[in-house]
Amino acid sequence: MTDLSDTSKVPGTKYARQPEHDTAEANAVNYADRTSRMRFGKMKLFAGSASKELGQEIADYIAGQDGYENLHLGIPNRTQFSNENIFIRLEESVRGRDVYLIQSMSSPVHDNLMEMLIMIDALKRDAAWRVNLVVPYMSYTRSDKKDQPRVPITARLIANMIETAGADRYITIDLHSGQIQGFFNIPGDALTAFYLLSDYVAEKYDLTNLVVVATDLGFAKQGRNWAARLNVPLAFVEKRRVDNKEKPQAMSLIGDVAGKNVLLVDDEVNTAASIVNAVDVVRRAGAQEVSFAFTHAFLAEVAYERFDKLNLKEIIFTNTIHIPEAKRLPNMKILSVAPLLSEVIIRGHEGRSVGELFDE
Repeated sequence: MTDLSDTSKVPGTKYARQPEHDTAEANAVNYADRTSRMRFGKMKLFAGSASKELGQEIADYIAGQDGYENLHLGIPNRTQFSNENIFIRLEESVRGRDVYLIQSMSSPVHDNLMEMLIMIDALKRDAAWRVNLVVPYMSYTRSDKKDQPRVPITARLIANMIETAGADRYITIDLHSGQIQGFFNIPGDALTAFYLLSDYVAEKYDLTNLVVVATDLGFAKQGRNWAARLNVPLAFVEKRRVDNKEKPQAMSLIGDVAGKNVLLVDDEVNTAASIVNAVDVVRRAGAQEVSFAFTHAFLAEVAYERFDKLNLKEIIFTNTIHIPEAKRLPNMKILSVAPLLSEVIIRGHEGRSVGELFDE
């Protein structure tokens, strides 16, 4: 397990930044060695409407590293006309630059999606050397296969749209299924918030009486990863969904949680109907304190109401999707993915290994 006493470790990774050298000359040599591998122009950062706060966190983090002191976040001028058409104007030149565009596909999904595609097009037409799309939360990823007659594979369509708009590379976090990477014909880094979330639990929770519970069998593999990393037992909630309109019905629990504290794990939450059923199942099975950890908080209004009534010890998730301060519940713990994304952006810009962040 990762040594959590190492304060130099980048949150969400297994990587510890090397300490600065004793002299400015040594730091300059170190930075020159890194930049000698750069194939692209100087870096530019932009954030769309959905990710202004996260974008600023990333800009602040990167600007704190050697050689990036003058980096700032560019926020394009966005106008929406009375006919609902979106117009984007860049307020600074990106010609010959290595550009990173940060935009989540959060609500309103289609406005943010179109804004993202239009921004990519604007960057390409201003002769950016490379456009890197940083999309912390990618929508439509549950539509990744034909599991019924006469249905689309919308995740593939989204990938095609991103490529057609002109993105040269993408970075994202916790796709619903790994196969979606195969829908892209451009290189990308599909990251995970698993280390960020599990390190927090390992540091803050008593693991001696903890059981990890996957909220459904579809999350079984990730649930095993959680249990292995925390070195605790694992259980599963079995649920069935009769059709697309009906709420999922949790049926039974596979495993033992009697007298145990439970950590429910999942990847994304929308209405929180599944978590309501899962909490009911583990409590009927004798669980004591119940907490919940997941990556993407795409929370409908009803989700806040349901979370408020569940009496969970803690609701742990990331800021891949911005949650306004006014909507946050007292037991919500939001972990920032900014350091993780910042390190990946720096490495992508300098042509260094991303796998090194995870000992891969």
